[in-house]
Amino acid sequence: MAGAIASRMSFSSLKRKQPKTFTVRIATMDAEMEFSCEVKWKGKDLFDLVCRTLGLRETWFFGLQYTIKDTVAWLKMDKKVLDHDVPTEEPKTFHFLAKFYPENAEEELVQEITQHLFFLQVKKQILDEKIFCPPEASVLLASYAVQAKYGDYDPNVHKRGFLAQEELLPKRVINLYQMTPEMWEERITAWYAEHRGRARDEAEMEYLKIAQDLEMYGVNYFAIRNKKGTELLLGVDALGLHIYDPDNRLTPKISFPWNEIRNISYSDKEFTIKPLDKKIDVFKFNSSKLRVNKLILQLCIGNHDLFMRRRKADSLEVQQMKAQAREEKARKQMERQCLAREKQMREEAERTRDELERRLMQLKEEATMANEALMRSEETADLLAEKAQITEEEAKLLAQKAAEAEQEMQRIKATAIRTEEEKRLMEQKVLEAEMLALKMAEESERRAKEADQLKQDLQEARESERRAKQKLLEITSKSSYTSMNSSTTALSTDLPSFNLISESLSFDFKDTDMKRLSMEIEKEKVEYMEKSKHLQEQLNELKTEIEALKLKERETALDILHNENSSRGNSKHNTIKKLTLQSTKSRVAFFEEL
Repeated sequence: MAGAIASRMSFSSLKRKQPKTFTVRIATMDAEMEFSCEVKWKGKDLFDLVCRTLGLRETWFFGLQYTIKDTVAWLKMDKKVLDHDVPTEEPKTFHFLAKFYPENAEEELVQEITQHLFFLQVKKQILDEKIFCPPEASVLLASYAVQAKYGDYDPNVHKRGFLAQEELLPKRVINLYQMTPEMWEERITAWYAEHRGRARDEAEMEYLKIAQDLEMYGVNYFAIRNKKGTELLLGVDALGLHIYDPDNRLTPKISFPWNEIRNISYSDKEFTIKPLDKKIDVFKFNSSKLRVNKLILQLCIGNHDLFMRRRKADSLEVQQMKAQAREEKARKQMERQCLAREKQMREEAERTRDELERRLMQLKEEATMANEALMRSEETADLLAEKAQITEEEAKLLAQKAAEAEQEMQRIKATAIRTEEEKRLMEQKVLEAEMLALKMAEESERRAKEADQLKQDLQEARESERRAKQKLLEITSKSSYTSMNSSTTALSTDLPSFNLISESLSFDFKDTDMKRLSMEIEKEKVEYMEKSKHLQEQLNELKTEIEALKLKERETALDILHNENSSRGNSKHNTIKKLTLQSTKSRVAFFEEL
């Protein structure tokens, strides 16, 4: 009895000690994961678990996003997960997304997983038209997305229609032109073929380098009002705060870089910005909801911290990550070069083998034709010999008949003709016999000539037969020599391939290799500058080419604004640069007067 009570008590105490949990579903850009979380967990506990699962170390760009009452919110790191205003039903869903964007993707994004997640997110924003992208740039970005997914272009594999099920262009771009899906695919494939040799991470980085120059890239927009009650848009991004007209999200009217801002705060729906220069008055604006102000403040603090961090020396962790990334990139580049050389040698060996096989087939065909010619020559010789024999026999028979006719004529002449009539008849018969003998002689002579001609033809046929046999003998000797060469070539091409594989397994970095790699990187920089110029020319060429197919009536307001900016030579960066040339005081005053 006592034992039963003790066991019941221990079971109940164990049950009390087990922590309560809840289920969370995390959706990344290309996967979903479920975790069992403890009730006491804070946002940081869940966020760190997700980052560890993904193998992500550049955590400062990302966050866990959820939606509440049609408003986007981010999980706070220092607050319990269940204390957030999240739905009560399980699993509780959060989206693992980039919260802050880099100024320069190539310099700041170190890990391949970080680049990949940014690539997927930016690509979705462009396709969903949350980031405006002009048509010609959309085609170029689509070609890099195809390279990242399919690898190098191969016309034998990537045949017409292989992109039919892919979503590669914004619907706005597709509807703007009188172009069929096949026409779009043709233009995307033309650029895709030029990206040969780029690995997935390289293609994704090229995509981000182009996308980061788009006006709406990395900007979070919020509806605000200034003191006068004018409706405006506030844009928060990696460079600073920007004020937009509600109808123009491409070109800001005013910009305040982060290094000009000293403090940001809010009270209820009123937001206060304190410039770095204390002599300049603060400026304020109002948002629609308190929740929106909280989100604006989060984004401002995070972007300001990253802005200042970029302008300082890298932390030890970042330095280690960058060093590892450089080593990994160098290793991958060396591996790709080895694979490229091995592939080239294999292709050359295959081409040599194909050429030898083709030559062997040609020789076999020539041998077959020679055999057939020989057989025809033998048959012709046999026929001519048989015909000559028949002609000789006919000539002998005619000569015999001619002799018999001659004898008959002599006998008739010797016979006495009794009557005149008999004499006339006999003369007539003699005349006919003479004519017949003459014909027989002519026919015999003709047959004799024909027999001589047939003998000559027979000699020529035998000579042709002798030449055909000699040619066949030559072809047979060539075939055996070619087969020996083929086996020798195949053996020699296999040996270097084996050595390359053996070397790649035991590859080690040397100073000479690193120097050579540095030289190659410098060479790539020069090539990149030339390629950028070539790329811009291609973009302009494509724009001109498809301009005739544009349906002007389908142009959106952003299309028109972008075309106006392009015609003036305005871009994202030079517009912000021009705006910040004015003094902070004048910009604050201009904001108040809008």
